[in-house]
Amino acid sequence: MMALLKTGLLRYWGVIGVLLLWQGWVSITGVNTIVMPQPLGVVQDLVSNPLIYIQNGGQTLVLAALGLVLGMALGTLVAILAWTSRVLSGILVPLGLIFSSVPVVALIPVLARLLGYDIKTVLAIVMIISFFPAFVFTAAGLRSLPPGSDDLFRVFGARPWARFVHLVLPSAVPNWMIALRLAAPPAVLSAMVAEFLMGQSGLGYLFRAAATDFNTERAFGTSVVATVISVLCFSAALSAERRVNERWK
Repeated sequence: MMALLKTGLLRYWGVIGVLLLWQGWVSITGVNTIVMPQPLGVVQDLVSNPLIYIQNGGQTLVLAALGLVLGMALGTLVAILAWTSRVLSGILVPLGLIFSSVPVVALIPVLARLLGYDIKTVLAIVMIISFFPAFVFTAAGLRSLPPGSDDLFRVFGARPWARFVHLVLPSAVPNWMIALRLAAPPAVLSAMVAEFLMGQSGLGYLFRAAATDFNTERAFGTSVVATVISVLCFSAALSAERRVNERWK
């Protein structure tokens, strides 16, 4: 227990220092909690109302994870289609670049009119955000073959399907893992943005409701939960990437 506490202090001493300074500054100046709550007040709200955070955080996490998986799958499929044909590549690559450059906030009203003001729109937004990294990195990985490997497969008369399955697709796996690591945290953020603008539940909605009611403790608590979820998603993706890279070396 002491070793774990010591490790936590060594790793997060900066965060702990900021929290202590924050608590001391608020206590000394007596600033209104509507402007800046005390860290202890935020912790108290987290501890006193765990179900509110668990239910809304669980929904945001599920939507972010599902949207991430679907977006990565769609981006990978489009990258493979673009790899198979120069004509498809000339069509899909510009469309992907144009579509990804549109701000997500501008897409939410349009998708909400098409899909409805519910979780389907939130899921669609996360898919769009996750699509672009998967498409770009998978497309680059499909063309980043080991030197001489393509010639070796052709010399031995490998069929196009066998060449794709045993050479091209495995070469794209490390790049695909990079896309997963980069897309995981924004998936949580995009889900929260969609929930904030048009949702009726989730962390984004909880933050909006708390801010409207000037409940800054809950608003900060929601931010803490969202940060923790984003860090956990990034850590899980990073761990998976390391394991895959160790195997692929």
